[in-house]
Amino acid sequence: HKLRPIPSSLRIPHSAFHIGVMMQHEESRYLSGRRILPEPIRKGMSAVELIDQAFLAYNGRRLRESCRLFANKMLESDVTVGITLAGALTPAGMGLSALAPLIEAGFIDWIISTGANLYHDTHYALGMDLYQAGPNLPDLELRENQVIRIYDIVFDYENLLGTDAFFRQLCRGEAFQHTFGTAEFHHLVGKYLAEREDQTGRRGKCFLAAAYRCGVPVFTSSPGDSSIGMNLAALGLEGCALRIDPLRDVNQSAAIVWDAKASGGTSSVFILGGGSPKNFMLQTEPQIQEVLGLAEAGHDYFLQFTDARPDTGGLSGATPSEAMTWGKVDPDKLPDSVTCYIDSTAALPLLTAYALTRTAPRPPKRLMDRLPGLMTRLEAGYAETRKQREGE
Repeated sequence: HKLRPIPSSLRIPHSAFHIGVMMQHEESRYLSGRRILPEPIRKGMSAVELIDQAFLAYNGRRLRESCRLFANKMLESDVTVGITLAGALTPAGMGLSALAPLIEAGFIDWIISTGANLYHDTHYALGMDLYQAGPNLPDLELRENQVIRIYDIVFDYENLLGTDAFFRQLCRGEAFQHTFGTAEFHHLVGKYLAEREDQTGRRGKCFLAAAYRCGVPVFTSSPGDSSIGMNLAALGLEGCALRIDPLRDVNQSAAIVWDAKASGGTSSVFILGGGSPKNFMLQTEPQIQEVLGLAEAGHDYFLQFTDARPDTGGLSGATPSEAMTWGKVDPDKLPDSVTCYIDSTAALPLLTAYALTRTAPRPPKRLMDRLPGLMTRLEAGYAETRKQREGE
């Protein structure tokens, strides 16, 4: 029998064939990612295994990406890692459980924190206790019994009075009768807290003491906005000569970032929460580029844990792409940026466990010891740009 020709009505147009091939090609491109087919979670599974194997979508996957970015790229030997602390992290024990271990492993090179986190961190060095509680306690009764509450954390009002007394007595000393940047001030405070820890056998309880031992600068972007600032203000009424110069912080923090990049390395920012510390960390790049006129492109790695939203202004200027428009993040490095919308107290312990397991400790960069030299380098760079501007 002879084959009959296919009726024209049933023929597949040549163009349709190519469209089908193209669609298959597009589908293969879009379906080329890792399949969501995890192994069942088993008894005794480690935190690292859980993150790698079960955190496959949504903010769970963003957290896995955060852990991998931090451990695999941000902790390379030539990367300078800055971290910001906002929200009540140290009352929740984050200083002991996460921050001090990260500092001691050489995984944090410099810090910008709210003053409140440093104040409450001091409780632990002084042997003052905080307790777990419920979030719905009768606050009037707590007030009548001199109990302070931070959501589901409670502690005795005497903790505040004792910590206030510690700072006033310490800062009346001769060593403090000078003008300081906040990193210089906290470094000196950390020295005495480290000594107190050694005397009482409480070493490792206070991340400010760990920062002192490892030469990690700790800045406060708003030094008057905490109980530490309140007590320093009271000392001013006594005639104390101690002064805090926040403008020194602007230049010193910029000097850290400028040196990290100009020396051939890279700069990473790790933002916990938001607020003033977030902006102070990110403004280092506009300070270098816009104000000082030094050639720079922005931070290289950008990682943040936040529960804020950009549409309300709470995250304004600090999504990676938006920060890029200000010169805060290098446009070429946007793929190495992760924002995870999660509570820092849930995410930071997991990231800490992941990094300590996956990455060997780094020698501390001891930026606090090097600050004078970093400032000299920044001053020289700025002097050169001023000459160029005046010659134009």
